Amino acid sequence: MTIQAVVFDIGNVLIEWHPERFFDREIGPERRRAMFAAIDLHGMNDRVDSGENFHEVLAQTARDNPDWKTELDIWQDRWIELASPVIDHSVRLMAALQKRSVPVFSLTNFGIQTYDIAAAKYPFLRQFDRDFISGHMGVIKPDPMIYEMLEAQSGVAPDALLFTDDRSDNIVAATARGWHTHLFEHPQGWADRPVAEVLLSAEEAK
Repeated sequence: MTIQAVVFDIGNVLIEWHPERFFDREIGPERRRAMFAAIDLHGMNDRVDSGENFHEVLAQTARDNPDWKTELDIWQDRWIELASPVIDHSVRLMAALQKRSVPVFSLTNFGIQTYDIAAAKYPFLRQFDRDFISGHMGVIKPDPMIYEMLEAQSGVAPDALLFTDDRSDNIVAATARGWHTHLFEHPQGWADRPVAEVLLSAEEAK
């Protein structure tokens, strides 16, 4: 079936997301490694992405880990610095597809409050044709339910969707539902895919 909509993950597809890199720079690699060993920070982030309040989760985690309160305050107060920089080529691809009247959806593990913070800095996050944000949906990738919800709410059949994500487990889950998929490793590799699907010309995909 012809591709009817293109679905973008956001973290490490449209915006870089490397908390470890940020904290290596802020507190040094040794203390960062100790921090990530002491606290399940990715699990904490999953709670936010599942719909829990970002500020409440950070406050609770700081209470449970008082030795790391300063660092957790940095995570909360400077969160937007963790979600940076923009991957410009991917943003251009999003705009090029929409210019060709190809609907572009997001499908992202993202918190309610953190998405609002990010969208205030990155206006393109308000420009998707449809938003599928895990915090609002109450389920995160790679749970099959989140893919099923996108299909049901968009009305687009699985084999008419083209999806890119930087995590192989998320790609495997989408492929299992019959979606066309692309594991994002570099913007140029992703740019080549809509050209191959005859959604964009090579010039439009630059």
